Amino acid sequence: MNLSIIIPLLNEQESLPELHSWIVKVMKENNYTYEILFIDDGSTDNSWQTIENLSKENSNVKGIRFLRNFGKSQALHAGFAKAQGDVIITMDADLQDSPDEIPGLFKMVTEQNFDLVSGWKKKRYDSVVSKNLPSKLFNWAARKTSGVHLNDFNCGLKAYKNIVIKNIEVSGEMHRYIPVLAKNAGFGKIGEKIVIHQARKYGESKFGMSRFINGFLDLITIWFLSRYGKRPMHLFGAAGVLMFIIGFLATGFIITLKLIKLYSGFETILVTDNPLFYIALTSMIIGSQLFLAGFLGEIILRTKNNEERYKIATEINLY
Repeated sequence: MNLSIIIPLLNEQESLPELHSWIVKVMKENNYTYEILFIDDGSTDNSWQTIENLSKENSNVKGIRFLRNFGKSQALHAGFAKAQGDVIITMDADLQDSPDEIPGLFKMVTEQNFDLVSGWKKKRYDSVVSKNLPSKLFNWAARKTSGVHLNDFNCGLKAYKNIVIKNIEVSGEMHRYIPVLAKNAGFGKIGEKIVIHQARKYGESKFGMSRFINGFLDLITIWFLSRYGKRPMHLFGAAGVLMFIIGFLATGFIITLKLIKLYSGFETILVTDNPLFYIALTSMIIGSQLFLAGFLGEIILRTKNNEERYKIATEINLY
């Protein structure tokens, strides 16, 4: 199978028939063998009924319905697990991503041998203040932190080799950082393609300003996980040892100074009256706690169980 097209969605019943027809048109024009995987992330409208109707018209349409809203990352994870195509395309269901971009993305993966190709919505039709400017700041920070030089991490239109999506773990709200996850997994050939961005035709955006705040927090998380996720003791242990040494040296200094003054006949004060004593004590306590945190992190890492992160209510054409 040439293509698996994964489309996570939430309350997009108006756009689904048009999107489906558009994708089918592109598939037929290019003679692709394909499957369309709609992942209904807990929609409360008639999105699932629409998907069921489309599956009756087209056997290439498949669907997964969550019991409730679990988030875009979980929807992509479920789609990645079921995808069978040589190339996997992800796109949003709101018609802002153009299916006409699929052949170009497909060629970059199959002919230019890219592991992953991310869309870049260079010209956008979103609000400048609420989306464009925060998005530019977010992408700049992501580039600097991750070392992956993409202009648009948030673009939902991406293409992957099958082997890529089968070897990355998308959890939490890490869908923004799939290119970073791919890089950390060893897939180094990551490209970018300028794609058309279209104004939303139906409904309203499901994302607000909070997604950028969450995005920056996730960026910190993925920075930590990429460097210390498999070895937390290297970070917490090192910081703990450093703090403990500072406290230990400060304590040694206080005791030495006390003894020198006693033997020299100078007036001395109680150790507990010296402010440096409390700094030393606090440093040693914090150092011990950090060291313990490193140990606990190593234990958790080795004993953790992969819990089910979402509940599937129904599936269509998936066996």
